Amino acid sequence: MTRRVVILTPDPAGPEAAMRWPAVLDRNAAPLRALGYAVDHRPWTDAGDLTAADLVLPLLAWGYPKQPERWRDMVSGWKAASVRLANGPEVLRWNADKVYLGMLAERGAPVVPARYVDRVTPDEMAVAAAAFCTDKLVAKPRFSSGAWQTIRWSPGDPIDAGPTGAAIIQPFLPDIEAGGELSLLYFGGRFSHAIRKRPQPGDFRVQPEFDGIITRHEAAPDELAAAEAVLTAAGKPLLYARIDLVRHEGALLLIEMEAIEPDLYLEHDPAAGALFGQAVTERLG
Repeated sequence: MTRRVVILTPDPAGPEAAMRWPAVLDRNAAPLRALGYAVDHRPWTDAGDLTAADLVLPLLAWGYPKQPERWRDMVSGWKAASVRLANGPEVLRWNADKVYLGMLAERGAPVVPARYVDRVTPDEMAVAAAAFCTDKLVAKPRFSSGAWQTIRWSPGDPIDAGPTGAAIIQPFLPDIEAGGELSLLYFGGRFSHAIRKRPQPGDFRVQPEFDGIITRHEAAPDELAAAEAVLTAAGKPLLYARIDLVRHEGALLLIEMEAIEPDLYLEHDPAAGALFGQAVTERLG
């Protein structure tokens, strides 16, 4: 009998529905179809009955941070219905809120320092600037992805385009502009491939939606060690994870650990997603 995998996709009513997800879906599905699996997709907001699926991957549930309560309710409903999710419901709740970065730091992972606030205000930004000994900060919502409501700030700058609710404030690390952000992809706990993401001149956002410059990267031993320290600190079984790192003063620091809906950048994988397919096969048993 053909095994069936469902990939969750953006809310058709949200702006993410008009983004590049169909091409990413095709890349993610290709190594699974090559193994003989039937791959379907459904919007995460209206997925219907998923209990017949052998595995459900929320890899393209883009936009869920804009509806955090709905996301939590959907995850709870899938868990109650015993939907076979990967990553699992606990991970889908935990990784959605950026307080997970603080937990990873407490467990010894190398994480960019952070302050958590109920609301971004000029006073909160000034306090963070003093705490981090810098006049350049980044603020983003605690529930966010794709640089949504994310701002780079210096004293005197407006905060209008920044987070409108609970937020995380971090120092802006200048190597984002020079060396860029390094993303290491892991499937079933095994390293697959890496990319480097650089912003356009004058910008700090590295995502493809902001014309970030994406190139294949050969991961160095210290980059692998930093990423694996993050995975060890997470202490959770992960079918897939993307570890986003930046260099700062000679050290590698974690920006994000994406375990819900990361772009896997399989177009930059020399093995064309072979480890991803292997991890899915192992999870299916």
